[in-house]
Amino acid sequence: MDVSAILTAVNNFVWGPVMLVLLVGTGIFLTIRLRFLPWRNLGYAVRMVFSRRDNHAGDISPFQSLMTALSATIGTGNIVGVATAMVLGGPGALVWMWISAAFGLSTKYGESVLAVKYRETNSVGEMAGGPMYAMKNGIHNGFGRFLAFLFSVFVVLASFGIGNMTQANSIAAALHSSYAVPTWLVGGIITLLAISVLIRGIRRIGLVSSIVVPAMAAFYFIASVFVIIVNFAAVPAGIMEMLRMAFSLDSVAGGVGGSIVASILTSMRWGVARGVFSNEAGLGSAPIAAAAARTDHASRQGYVNMTGTFFDTMIICMLTGLVIASSGMLGTVDPATGKLVSGVQLTILAFSTVFGDYGKLIISVAISLFAFSTILGWEYYGEKALEYLIKKRPAIMAYRIVFSLVTFIGATTTLEVVWNFSDTMNGLMIIPNLICLLWLNKDIAKECFDYEENVVAHEKLGEQIDYQTEPIEVPAEAYERSMR
Repeated sequence: MDVSAILTAVNNFVWGPVMLVLLVGTGIFLTIRLRFLPWRNLGYAVRMVFSRRDNHAGDISPFQSLMTALSATIGTGNIVGVATAMVLGGPGALVWMWISAAFGLSTKYGESVLAVKYRETNSVGEMAGGPMYAMKNGIHNGFGRFLAFLFSVFVVLASFGIGNMTQANSIAAALHSSYAVPTWLVGGIITLLAISVLIRGIRRIGLVSSIVVPAMAAFYFIASVFVIIVNFAAVPAGIMEMLRMAFSLDSVAGGVGGSIVASILTSMRWGVARGVFSNEAGLGSAPIAAAAARTDHASRQGYVNMTGTFFDTMIICMLTGLVIASSGMLGTVDPATGKLVSGVQLTILAFSTVFGDYGKLIISVAISLFAFSTILGWEYYGEKALEYLIKKRPAIMAYRIVFSLVTFIGATTTLEVVWNFSDTMNGLMIIPNLICLLWLNKDIAKECFDYEENVVAHEKLGEQIDYQTEPIEVPAEAYERSMR
């Protein structure tokens, strides 16, 4: 069996039904365990995103932390992944994407709470946190350190593929196919932009993300809403078709894609898979950014980062799905190949029903912004995972430079095996992270209920509460010794 076949087999398991059931099941368990507080406090969480609490321990503001996490989360999956899910799983896949995100709120909340609760201050005064530190400091035995090691290795390897080369290639491919821009030119520009930001570390990443992410989200939101409004006559039928196919044992799409056949299991599989791939709830990546936030309570930042799943899947992915459903383009067959149009081409067709040739420009700009922001966010994830494995600062600086240069390779080369390998690493992050979440569910619940009783109840009445949670202080020598 060749390497490609082995990776395909592993990927089928990692992103297959068993793992997806475990992911959603963990979300359901945590939602019930936390007495549905992540759902009940969603409005409160959104308000916390914009509150300023900059006098506490941390490297960046809560807003910048969320934007850094969203920069890595909002990517090509919001454009390409939704279209692919609706073709392979039918329009009902969007409903299951939304359902998985609803339970993913609790998962994202839980992993972010643990990241802040068990974060440390490293030898240069920066926050070091994420699932690997929760595993090391929370599980308190050799098994926890083993999980932390595995998770960190998976993150570093995934960062170069899913978080770097595939994103750079998406930008280069979109601009080359739409406007014949040479891939080497695109790769050179991405590399220069990346290195100018990444070499300065998390504070520069947080600053740039706090500008780029809201701007790109607003741009895509306005363009999508405009298409939906123009095609609004088809929206009610599109929504009804989504709901019908999401819960139908075996059905053929009607007005929004007559040539698509999908069962409830197919819709569920593709909806959940693309939803998780898009919002990353359960992967353990976003909590690494959460750990850098200046916050007075682990639960507060848990709520803030939880909104990332809401904005990513429940808003942006839903908009893409409604644009496609209302456009009448779902189910279009490419006359050249005889196959259903899918991926980015389907999204371009949907936007073109209103914007004409400018639809191609809108999607090209959106993909470029989404993918570049993903590169920035994933560099920080990989850097912090590498820092857990190797404490030497020169190694961290070298990683930043190498990571930036690899974007050029991704933009100019098709490396199918490398991409499949990184996709596998990305999925394997789920296993140690879910074990950690379930193992430490009592810690999550304790933080949640304590915060609800001592902070949320008062703040909902207009009282300002500061509840300082200090990171674990570790002297430089002990910090390096503890990781050997």
